Amino acid sequence: MLKLLSSSSSCLQGRIHSLGPNLGLRPGPTELASPFLRVISSLTGLTRPSSVGRAYFCSDGKDGSDQVAEIEVKKAEAEGEAAESKSSSAIVPTNPRLDDYLTVLALPLPHRPLFPGFYMPIYVKDPKLLAALQESRKRHAPYAGAFLLKDEPGTDPSVVSGSETDKNITDLKGKELFNRLHEVGTLAQISSIQGDQVVLIGHRRLRITEMVEEDPLTVKVDHLKDKPYNKDDDVIKATSFEVISTLRDVLKTSSLWRDHVQTYTQHIGDFNFPRLADFGAAISGANKFQCQQVLEELDVYKRLKLTLELVKKEIEISKIQESIAKAIEEKISGEQRRYLLNEQLKAIKKELGLEADDKTALSAKFRERLEPNREKCPPHVLQVIEEELTKLQLLEASSSEFNVTRNYLDWLTSIPWGNYSDENFDVLRAQKILDEDHYGLSDVKERILEFIAVGKLRGMSQGKIICLSGPPGVGKTSIGRSIARALNRNFYRFSVGGLSDVAEIKGHRRTYIGAMPGKMVQCLKNVGTANPLVLIDEIDKLGRGHAGDPASALLELLDPEQNANFLDHYLDVPIDLSKVLFVCTANVVENIPNPLLDRMEVISIAGYITDEKMHIARDYLEKTTREACGIEPEQVEVTNAALLALIENYCREAGVRNLQKHIEKIYRKIALQLVRQGASDEPAVADQKSPTSQIDLPVEPGVLAAQVVETSETKVEDIDKVDQSVDQTATGSLEKDLPAEPAVGEVEVADTDEPTDSKDAKETEKIQESEGTKTVEKILVDEPNLSDFVGKPVFHAERLYDQTPVGVVMGLAWTAMGGSTLYIETTQVEEGEGKGGLHATGQLGDVMKESTQIAHTVARAILLDKDPSNAFFADSKLHLHVPAGATPKDGPSAGCTMITSMLSIAMKKPVKKDLAMTGEVTLTGKILPIGGVKEKTIAARRGGVKTIIFPAANRRDFDELAPNVKEGLDVHFVEDYNQIFDLAFGDGQNKDE
Repeated sequence: MLKLLSSSSSCLQGRIHSLGPNLGLRPGPTELASPFLRVISSLTGLTRPSSVGRAYFCSDGKDGSDQVAEIEVKKAEAEGEAAESKSSSAIVPTNPRLDDYLTVLALPLPHRPLFPGFYMPIYVKDPKLLAALQESRKRHAPYAGAFLLKDEPGTDPSVVSGSETDKNITDLKGKELFNRLHEVGTLAQISSIQGDQVVLIGHRRLRITEMVEEDPLTVKVDHLKDKPYNKDDDVIKATSFEVISTLRDVLKTSSLWRDHVQTYTQHIGDFNFPRLADFGAAISGANKFQCQQVLEELDVYKRLKLTLELVKKEIEISKIQESIAKAIEEKISGEQRRYLLNEQLKAIKKELGLEADDKTALSAKFRERLEPNREKCPPHVLQVIEEELTKLQLLEASSSEFNVTRNYLDWLTSIPWGNYSDENFDVLRAQKILDEDHYGLSDVKERILEFIAVGKLRGMSQGKIICLSGPPGVGKTSIGRSIARALNRNFYRFSVGGLSDVAEIKGHRRTYIGAMPGKMVQCLKNVGTANPLVLIDEIDKLGRGHAGDPASALLELLDPEQNANFLDHYLDVPIDLSKVLFVCTANVVENIPNPLLDRMEVISIAGYITDEKMHIARDYLEKTTREACGIEPEQVEVTNAALLALIENYCREAGVRNLQKHIEKIYRKIALQLVRQGASDEPAVADQKSPTSQIDLPVEPGVLAAQVVETSETKVEDIDKVDQSVDQTATGSLEKDLPAEPAVGEVEVADTDEPTDSKDAKETEKIQESEGTKTVEKILVDEPNLSDFVGKPVFHAERLYDQTPVGVVMGLAWTAMGGSTLYIETTQVEEGEGKGGLHATGQLGDVMKESTQIAHTVARAILLDKDPSNAFFADSKLHLHVPAGATPKDGPSAGCTMITSMLSIAMKKPVKKDLAMTGEVTLTGKILPIGGVKEKTIAARRGGVKTIIFPAANRRDFDELAPNVKEGLDVHFVEDYNQIFDLAFGDGQNKDE
């Protein structure tokens, strides 16, 4: 079969036609037979010595590469034929004539049709067809029919590749091939055969009539001639001229055809109309079906119109090509220019010593940053830094690895390796600073002073992990800042409340986009020292998500045995954190995971008693709030009774944050009153100085301006109304005493004999005298008017009863907000033989419900022991209630209180006045220890309790309390309930006392 030699880039050079014998070309002389042939010769750059023909043709081939077929037609077969050895012409004499070839071999053309007067090289892969072509040349009948191949039905010709098309041609045989050929083709002369390459020269149009032989495919054809036309037709001339003009424009704009512009413009007049149409269609870049349409058109005018459309499209393509080339050229030239200028700028700066290149500058910056701490820097870190600096020099600045390495070096050199701040081990100074910032908190202060004392004796400090636990608002976070100031350490705080990503603690891997080290490395970079005080806030509120468990990640950070070699995922080098003092804060220690809690030293901050809150409010909160509101001390006075009422009735929680909010609320309202008073005074001065307030009318002193406003253009009545409304807002009364000087709303009688200037001077003197004699009115905040500033009391007295009734006992409870008193009430619901039972209410938890059952059992046993004849519990249905039913309650420490309440209703005897108790009870009556001794002691003092009963196991906890907390309390420590019975109902004293 056939294979077409192809090319796409140099289409012009190959698309040049050569005329055959029908145009009068004969072998022999070197002169061309006609001017038209001279045009073709000049277009192709062809020099034809004797009868050797040379032409260039370019068409789409199998592999899409540019191939230029340089064809030199030779007749060199030395088989004893003298005629062939003497002549090298590719065109043989037409003997017989072309019209005699009515049966020809069919050559399929896959890519483009062959136009008359053009060369086309093809490849013939079918051996039978190639042998038949060679036999035809030997018989001096070197002609065949070249027909364009139709596309396979159902395929897109723009998608099918050349290799697929060639494979399809190879598979086609006989009748199948015959059905795939276009009817109209070209009679082609076989110019030469070299291997499987056959060079064809088109002569005239043919039409297939029928198939003669299948292998190789031979068909009968009819020779087609152009329809007659009028050479002088103006329409045909105009169309041809437009084709010529368009071709000239295309040849000027297209670089592919630019070599032939001069020859074409000189000899374009030698073309006739049919040849002009074929020329334009052949050299255009149109697809094969459009070219086939031109080949099949026998009407010269219609053929010219079709060619004109093709060359018009060609010029549009040339314009698009030119614009694309221009845009790409501008882009490349701009980037190249910018690159060259940047390189020149770098070279100039480097030559002048103004600036080194980027890599050198970066390396110098990192080395300069590392130099002060080089001797203190660990050797393994120095080795990593040097390796990364060497790697930085080898990387391209535009690569992503360069930025990763640069950021890594930036973090490595920013950490203060071995750079420690000088600590202050002065215990007295630290004591003074801690007392200045915080009142009370003796446990915390004592522990910090111990830490400083150990550091002074050792000559160096060692990092510790301290956990401050307590209710909100007791000053846990601010204590950390005070400790840092006392130790002269840098302070860094970060909260881990709700933290669910391990990377926040351990850092990201450097392979991730946007990777960063963890909080600890960021801390060291920010503070600039390797021994800061790090406050980790809300450690009991750690989260746990898909990114890991941060509580487990903190184990290495907060372990004194491991944090000397803390490994961050980003830095990937060990960091010594053993000198860092970690202070953690938590509200509920039970929420901290046990492995993490085991690594920390817990210091409990129970909260503040009323006396401590008074000192804090007076010495810290009030002073800070007054300065923040811009109020002077002489402008306001808050009495101790008001502060005490504020603490007892509004702010009973353990901390002082709510107390601070209420004090701020008081001072904000005071600030508003002061501003309103100032606003009421300013218009008075302005009005007295204003000339509109002085009306020369014969009125008596003290007459209001409202009496004369109708005779004045200036309505002083309006000013008087504004002043009265301001006075009403500030003082709550419309009545106002008139001062000796003219007040707002009064009009002074003007002396007509005095000049205006003297009157103004006298007015000014009067105003100054009134301002000098006016005294600043101090705002007093006392217990009676406290509700005007902070509203109605939130809490009521914790003692519900002056004299405790039968069946009611006060207990002591612990809450997250501190301690509180808790009443237990028991009453008899029903009495009857065998109706004993117990019903408990008050939103009790499971543990507390069990305590009620235990208390009921123990109370029955004790009553049986004390009074065997009393069958109260066996015949009575009891109802036990814990007030404040909206508050959930749970815990075992109310056991002894419940037993006492049941026994009180059973014996119809109230407990002693001002008594409170707490303790867990077993079925045998033993009293077990409880927690929250300090909170419960504070709650007892707040509730006016004088006698407290604690388990004997809590004696040491009570002894460690500050003296002001346990002052004035009668505390008894018991081991079993019989001792409580004697204290609650009897007259005896506890033997342990």
